[in-house]
Amino acid sequence: MEKRGMSIVPILSGGGTRLPAHVGVLAALQDMGVSYTHLAGVSGGSVVAAMRAAGRSVPELVELFRGEDFRSFRGKSLLRLMTHGGLSSGKAFQAWLNAQLGGVRFKDLELDLHVVAADVLSGKPVIFDRQQTPKVYVAAAVRASMGIPLLFSYLPWRGKVLVDGSILEENVLRRDWAGDGTPAINFRLRVGQGRDAEVQPELARSDYLAFLLRTFLATLSREYVADRNWDNTVLIDTGPSFPAEFSLSLAEKMELFDQGYNTTREILPQKLARHAQPDEAAPPAA
Repeated sequence: MEKRGMSIVPILSGGGTRLPAHVGVLAALQDMGVSYTHLAGVSGGSVVAAMRAAGRSVPELVELFRGEDFRSFRGKSLLRLMTHGGLSSGKAFQAWLNAQLGGVRFKDLELDLHVVAADVLSGKPVIFDRQQTPKVYVAAAVRASMGIPLLFSYLPWRGKVLVDGSILEENVLRRDWAGDGTPAINFRLRVGQGRDAEVQPELARSDYLAFLLRTFLATLSREYVADRNWDNTVLIDTGPSFPAEFSLSLAEKMELFDQGYNTTREILPQKLARHAQPDEAAPPAA
């Protein structure tokens, strides 16, 4: 039975280019009557979270990602890889996202957005939001959170070196994002177990890099969920789609959407029911 009328903080975590799965999550929340005033985004999830926080409706997001071709954001510079840790500078992606968002800064957003990146120098999270970075362009923060090692280069920022927020331990997402005890639910994408990359005896340099990137991202997405985080995590199996699939077909995009939608409809009520249970350790009411 669905728990309608409850408020949560959705955390759209990871995903790379599998953005339609996160759109499916938001569509399910809408149909379930689950509300939110705060959103948190990590890596690919921050793209969808940012657009929603900027006022894009769920149907608009569906149409956008149905027709968008992300191959133009794929980099091929080996020199940049060696000097800045990624094949692409990410500038084309950031410019595209900034245009989609209308050049908004965090202070301009309709909803409270929290974007999580990682500082490789300290190993700690860097959080962009209305309170801490009101004048920062949202697209710049999302680009920092999307700094997938090998794919997008790292970003220097205020004495820090920012990369993909997904490399952080999931415990960094366990916080009171709304400041009022609203439960935060982490919607996390996981690569299915049924697909393995085919390795040829001799790989061309570009093939080797692609294989290395896929292996790294797939391993990261399959990281276990700690027991203490289980009640706040919805795992979405994305089947054979890897986080760095830039050539997704329309059918694959819609399958990802359906996976995000159906998994949320099935699993989220169980999580919300646990949050709605009274604290057994609390004293009885007078």
